[in-house]
Amino acid sequence: MTATGGSGPIRVGVIGLGFMGQTHLRCYRAASAAGCANRLVAVCDSSAERRAGRIEAAGNIATGQGAAFDPVSVRAYADAADLLADGDVDLVSICTHTDTHADLAIAALEAGKHVLVEKPVAIASRDVQRVAEAARASDGLCMPGLCIRFWPAWAWLRRRIVEGAFGPVRSATFHRLASPPGWSSHFYTDDSRTGGALVDLHIHDADFVRWVFGDPRSVITAGTLDHVTTIYRYGEGGPGHVVAEGGWDHTHGFEFRMRYVVLFEHATADFDLGRSPQLLIARDGRREAVDLEPISGYDAEIRALLAAIAAGRRELDATIDDAVTVARLLEAERASLETGREVEIQPPRHRGH
Repeated sequence: MTATGGSGPIRVGVIGLGFMGQTHLRCYRAASAAGCANRLVAVCDSSAERRAGRIEAAGNIATGQGAAFDPVSVRAYADAADLLADGDVDLVSICTHTDTHADLAIAALEAGKHVLVEKPVAIASRDVQRVAEAARASDGLCMPGLCIRFWPAWAWLRRRIVEGAFGPVRSATFHRLASPPGWSSHFYTDDSRTGGALVDLHIHDADFVRWVFGDPRSVITAGTLDHVTTIYRYGEGGPGHVVAEGGWDHTHGFEFRMRYVVLFEHATADFDLGRSPQLLIARDGRREAVDLEPISGYDAEIRALLAAIAAGRRELDATIDDAVTVARLLEAERASLETGREVEIQPPRHRGH
């Protein structure tokens, strides 16, 4: 293993310098400034412009400026295999197109690296399972980019649900809506490579639903691959109404919407990314703003992984086995979408790592 706890700054390599790669670069730099010791030592991209540090990309959520790097002090590779062969790299962020994630993650693990692989790890659960098996055979940590778990408003919501602070959940609705991605349009218009909004966008809310409520008994999904609504059905003891809508088929100019409304027995939590304050809690006839840590889920995710590596911990708040299970959940949702029928969810078959 190239990285060990307490051995100095964790040396980072980033593969893919589009929007997500740019986001990771900025997050690693911010993490270093916040005391999570790491140093960017290598990048990889097929574009000579990007390898030279000239990066410009845009996404749904503003992630800050100044993500470029100094090409004098950072090695730049055109081939991912060359970066993975670099013995000075401890941790690899994989920020390429979805259909390359699994093979690159496996190669990185086999090369003795820690791995942060962007979501979705793969469209098919069998390919995510291949990564999970490689992770179990490796000494390296492998975290999927299930960043919504780290977003302050979602982390706050999970704590309230787990603690039972407001009583049990009666209803939970989630919305994640956008216009078509304006970056890498040749990729995002190909559902065979992205899985559509069902896999690439809706994955966040599907993962959060199962993270806080457990695996549903069944799902009913309607719409299209680019705009779905799913009802998650739970048995006795679970919430009676859980719905998530996700789509990226809105007219260009539509502002990205990320929202949840969760009804507890004694309160209602209401989050809206486009509002200030973003999170409100209604209870006892009053509506109060909730203070949230001013950090993005991307930043918190990367700092959590750096801290685990530095401490030599194996436990992660988002695991590759979680990625396997949410991929299977999305497959069930697609089956419901295609057949128009309710689809039962099979219990997870993996073991932890």
